[in-house]
Amino acid sequence: MSYQCEITERVVQQTLAIRTRLAAQNLPQVLGQGYGAIWQYLGELGEPPAGPPFVAYYNMDMQDLDIELGVIVAKKLADKGNIKASEFPAGKFASCLYTGPYNEIESAYRALSQWTEQHGYESSGLAFELYLNDPAQVPPAELQTQLLFLLK
Repeated sequence: MSYQCEITERVVQQTLAIRTRLAAQNLPQVLGQGYGAIWQYLGELGEPPAGPPFVAYYNMDMQDLDIELGVIVAKKLADKGNIKASEFPAGKFASCLYTGPYNEIESAYRALSQWTEQHGYESSGLAFELYLNDPAQVPPAELQTQLLFLLK
């Protein structure tokens, strides 16, 4: 599969997020529960999301992932339990769009890593996945995920 990679600039955005550590095999369950809690809290506040849900990966240790799962919101909102006001950082990012099942995204990571290196950029080590459509409404083959590597 071929990927269109590019550099994009992003401005800081407010988020509601949950930071946690887990093994990769537990991602579907943890993300489902976490997003459910965040959507419920947004409903309580009467605040709609202002962007797609995302996961920030602070490392790539598949047995001990350090992640932040969240939703972009329009303004800073109050914390509630393990749901915290946070920020999607501003900066320069290497980006590519992946279409397909979440469990087959590794090829897009490899392609973006190679492209980044070939073009003389250096990743900060922080990777993001933005989920552009809803797995409850779209077949796995049509899921769209934007990969972003924050650059140094």
